[in-house]
Amino acid sequence: MKKVGFFRSINVKFVIIYVLLILVALQIIGVYFVKQLEETLRTNFQTSLKERINLLAFTVVEVMEKERTPEDTILEEDIKKILRDFESGDISEVRVIESGSLKIIGTSNPNNQGVVGQRTTELMVKQSLELEDDQSDIKIDDLQTRNRIWVLSTPIKSGKKVIGAIYLVAKIETVFEQMKTINGIFATGTAIALFFTALLGILLAQTITRPITDMKKQAIAMAKGNFSRKVKVYGNDEIGTLAITFNNLTKKLQEAQAMTEGERRKLSSVLSYMTDGVIATDRKGRVILINDPAAQMLNVSRETVLTQPIVSLLSIDDTNSFEDLLEEKDSLLLDYSTKTERYFLRANFSVIQKETGFVNGLIAVLHDITDQEKIDTERREFVANVSHELRTPLTTMRSYLEALADGAWKDEEIAPNFLEVTRTETERMIRLVNDLLSLSKMDSTDYRLTIEWVNIVDFYHRIIDRFEMSKEKNVTFNRMLPENKIFVEIDEDKMTQVLYNIISNALKYSPEGGKITFSIQEEEDKVTISISDEGMGIPKENIGKIFDRFYRVDKARTRNLGGTGLGLAIAKEMINAHSGAIWATSEEGKGTVISFSLPYERSEEDEWL
Repeated sequence: MKKVGFFRSINVKFVIIYVLLILVALQIIGVYFVKQLEETLRTNFQTSLKERINLLAFTVVEVMEKERTPEDTILEEDIKKILRDFESGDISEVRVIESGSLKIIGTSNPNNQGVVGQRTTELMVKQSLELEDDQSDIKIDDLQTRNRIWVLSTPIKSGKKVIGAIYLVAKIETVFEQMKTINGIFATGTAIALFFTALLGILLAQTITRPITDMKKQAIAMAKGNFSRKVKVYGNDEIGTLAITFNNLTKKLQEAQAMTEGERRKLSSVLSYMTDGVIATDRKGRVILINDPAAQMLNVSRETVLTQPIVSLLSIDDTNSFEDLLEEKDSLLLDYSTKTERYFLRANFSVIQKETGFVNGLIAVLHDITDQEKIDTERREFVANVSHELRTPLTTMRSYLEALADGAWKDEEIAPNFLEVTRTETERMIRLVNDLLSLSKMDSTDYRLTIEWVNIVDFYHRIIDRFEMSKEKNVTFNRMLPENKIFVEIDEDKMTQVLYNIISNALKYSPEGGKITFSIQEEEDKVTISISDEGMGIPKENIGKIFDRFYRVDKARTRNLGGTGLGLAIAKEMINAHSGAIWATSEEGKGTVISFSLPYERSEEDEWL
């Protein structure tokens, strides 16, 4: 999971929001407080000076209206004396102006006495005299220091008559200096308050976000499949209730996950141990599940077929669509046979539907019916071959017997020939029935061999001697057998029949003057016995079929020679019963070699020696 950035963290957001709220509140309070305080200080400053100016105006009125004698001092001297007593630290200068002439009759500034007797040029003084009201303003005294002064012009009234004006210049910068100091104190207090607010905000945010953080960790653990963790409940508030609910949800998910996992394991176990192949699709016909038997049957990889359409996977997209499979009631026979191998599958389909009837997918079950088809085919071929093999001699026998019954028995030349043919066909039928009985015994489950230790070299010699004495053709026997004794465990009767069938075939197909070679090859864990002839050979495409029942390379010639087509099939079954193997090699026009191997252990041989 992607890590949350520092400034995106809910802790930081809580603290920032909390600090910003406090900062905005402090700023609103500060602006209102500073404005009101500045207004109050300035008003108090101006009110205090106005009260003093009003007192000064009362005194000036008395002096200006006083009747003077030659012995009295002049007006300017009296005003000067009054203004001398009016000096103050906040007042820079106070002037008294007559109303009519606008002449300055006094100033409190001892360094500026030269203006006394001069006409004032201050516009504010003229306005106050004309309007008979106070005129005031705050101005910049020095452009370099940017000190501010408060200028006041107030009329001097005697009754309702304006007789003059008082012009005041006061140092109001002290008020602003106080405000600056107060602003500094307020800013420092705000910073301290914000610091403690941030600390408090962090603590408060942690109390809120700690359970949320625990729930986040639990959610991450749940996403990884860990349901053992529990969220700590810190209180009974909404977050505590959420934590309790989250723990209950975790418990239910754990139970559901355990149940789902159990069902999944059951399903996986069932699918794994099924011998049938199972394929599941989604509602669009794409493969979402395939078990190992199905993958093996179709010779595909499970990873590569997922999301592949099932009709493509089964190679039926040319003849069927997914909608056809949804409506398919019967099973489909899938033929994957090649030129060299037969392979058949049977597919049964079942639609997955929800309770609403909506199709949610399809289940296909595959059965390998290759062996069944092979058995059915072999059964049909076996019945047909047995019927044919029995019908042929029976038909011949009936024909000759009917001829004999019609009077041919009276002919001394024909009758013996007819009887000989009947006898030959009877023996042929007996051999066929005996061969069938032998195969039937070997196919039964209670088939047993009578095993004993036999010197295979001497045993082989005896079989060859028997054929050499009774052979009718001019065929040479070439023995390439070892002189030492080789002991193997065999059933003598069954092995006699194996060698009899193979050597009989070699004699039948060997030409006059031909040669049959008998050999034994001793190997580490087996003994290989071979019989080779110089007959017409077997075509390469038929070499693998000569051990099948009733198979003949040249059927017409085999029947003429009295063969049943079961000799090599019986030999194969008997060799397999001895845990051995049998095979053939051939070259057309040069001959055939039939070989079989038997298990062999040298240690056992040493004990006999």
